Amino acid sequence: MGESSTGALVPTVKAEPPPPLPLPPLLPPQPAAEEVVVTVAATEKAEEKGVAELVDKDLLCPICMQIINEAFLTACGHSFCYMCIFTHLQNKNDCPCCAQYLTSSHLYPNSLLDKLLKKTSDCQVVKSASPFEHLRQALQQGCEVSVKELDGLLSLLAEKKRRMEQQEAETNMQILLDFMHCLRKQKLEELNEIQTDLQYIKEDINAVERQRIELYRARESIAVALCLALAASKAGLGSGDAQNKKADVKPQVNSQGLQIKDASSGADSQHITQSGLAVVRKRRVHAQFNDLQECYLQKRRQSTRQSDKQEDRDTKVVPREGYHAGLEDFQSVLTTFTRYSRLRVIAELKHVDLFHSANIVSSIEFDRDDEFFATAGVSRSIKVFEFSSVVNEPADVHCPIVEMSTLSKLSCLSWNKYTKNHIASSDYEGIVTVWDVTTRQSVMEYEEHEKRAWSVDFSRTDPSMLVSGSDDCKVKVWCTKQEASVLNIDMKANICSVKYNPGSSIYVAVGSADHHIHYYDLRNVSQPLHVFSGHRKAVSYVKFLSNNELASASTDSTLRLWDVKENLPLRTFRGHTNEKNFVGLTVNSEFIACGSESNEVFVYHKVRKHSEKLIFWHPMQHLIKILMFPCRLISKPAASHRFSSLNMNDTDEDAASYFISAVCWKSGSPTMLTANSQGTIKVLVLAA
Repeated sequence: MGESSTGALVPTVKAEPPPPLPLPPLLPPQPAAEEVVVTVAATEKAEEKGVAELVDKDLLCPICMQIINEAFLTACGHSFCYMCIFTHLQNKNDCPCCAQYLTSSHLYPNSLLDKLLKKTSDCQVVKSASPFEHLRQALQQGCEVSVKELDGLLSLLAEKKRRMEQQEAETNMQILLDFMHCLRKQKLEELNEIQTDLQYIKEDINAVERQRIELYRARESIAVALCLALAASKAGLGSGDAQNKKADVKPQVNSQGLQIKDASSGADSQHITQSGLAVVRKRRVHAQFNDLQECYLQKRRQSTRQSDKQEDRDTKVVPREGYHAGLEDFQSVLTTFTRYSRLRVIAELKHVDLFHSANIVSSIEFDRDDEFFATAGVSRSIKVFEFSSVVNEPADVHCPIVEMSTLSKLSCLSWNKYTKNHIASSDYEGIVTVWDVTTRQSVMEYEEHEKRAWSVDFSRTDPSMLVSGSDDCKVKVWCTKQEASVLNIDMKANICSVKYNPGSSIYVAVGSADHHIHYYDLRNVSQPLHVFSGHRKAVSYVKFLSNNELASASTDSTLRLWDVKENLPLRTFRGHTNEKNFVGLTVNSEFIACGSESNEVFVYHKVRKHSEKLIFWHPMQHLIKILMFPCRLISKPAASHRFSSLNMNDTDEDAASYFISAVCWKSGSPTMLTANSQGTIKVLVLAA
């Protein structure tokens, strides 16, 4: 994706400068007023009418629009703050109100206006003062008060204080009592939940013990049957004299003993191996005990609630003997989770190109039948390899069976799931091409994108349809039977990834640099059907696990799982590092795998789970709210594998710059193709 190991960076949304704040509307110039003549009588009259209730506009400085400070009167009859008018006259020699010629020699102190402003301010302070302030001011001013009046006043104050203290104590006790009631209620709910969980555990322990005993009895029956069959096969059934039979008894018994001993010794060795694996699996359980505990309880509770609802609908339902549905579900999770702990390398090859120094593999994909896989990247070529020969014929360099050159660096590949020999590519020039691998020629070329195209995907249900996304903020839908796009979606940010829903050709998921996943119904693209929010940076990949489950990767170093049917977040996976590069994402029915900028491959266990509903009544708003929140389950990696540097002379800084650039699961298999920024391709398989 770039000529160095850093690769192409995932697009990000550029922060636009905030729009300039709107300027306040200019006030119209104040009309010229008559010269202010303030008399003591007018001042007293203004006091009586309560001038201080609202500040008169005439008391505001026309320049700073604040109450006038150090009022000065101009020759034209307008009053200003001294500093305001003095500063104005340093730049212009006119009145700000009437534009009459004015200099600093035409300014006169307006002492009467200052006095009026002071009285107005004092009146406002007095009116806003509390009764206590009035009393304090009266006492400070030497108001005459008798001892008897003071005693009565002190008695009133003491009584008021006792009442306030009593009210405060009652309020504090009520708050404490409410808290204790809430705490008691919460702990009782927790106790009931724990008792219910303990009942579930007790029932499941009994069910597991019964199942274990049945398995033990079945094993004993098989062992006895095996011994009897072995003895019968060695017993002589042909005719013969009794002496020969007697003579043959001891050898037969010895031979039978040897056979049984050999069988038992083989069983012992197998038992040792199985015991070792069991110990390893138990260690994995203890390492993830808290997450597994939460998983078990959530599945058990959810299954019980569903069973209760079913019984309410149908009173004739007979409980099934044996495992509870929630326990069976958890057992499948536990079995799958503890089955694998590492990734083992079964093949490795170098993606070497003699004409290009950079060998970053940006995309790697299996064909329809998993017989071949194709690679593409900055080397400007699509190479197709036979998977079986790569795995079964050890060699550092494998030659591709097909190679198709392009004029630009490639970003993505997508095999057609119906037409086996058709593969689509997107490149840095924005060109989307459909290739025929058999003829090594392009079938269709689409050049409508104006910038680099990051992603392309064939529809699984309609093999003639494909979709692409580009840095030009456009999603385009193409048909291999037409030369132009059949549909266009304009978005506001760069498109990093597009993917058809595997169960329909009308639903498309779009990963965008705006940190969101947009889920479109192509029958109405005026607005997305759903917008999934949660990532904090650009969404670099989107992949469907099923018709309803969607996985996404982001440069915020997280993977997320979504339910596109219910429009719900399901899980978040953390453990890998991804802050700037495309590191790949691949999914299957049980696992999600991705690359990391630490040059590692990480595998996460999907663990399908249910989201919980919380319904509560809001007493203030008089409505019912329903909150959907995802359950917390296993989010740590189940396995990982680190690529080593090819060049022994690489410094630590060079080694730190390498990253995984592409990953792809083999259908229905724990086998995976991985590639990194050095051009190394490895075939990995999940192992115990």
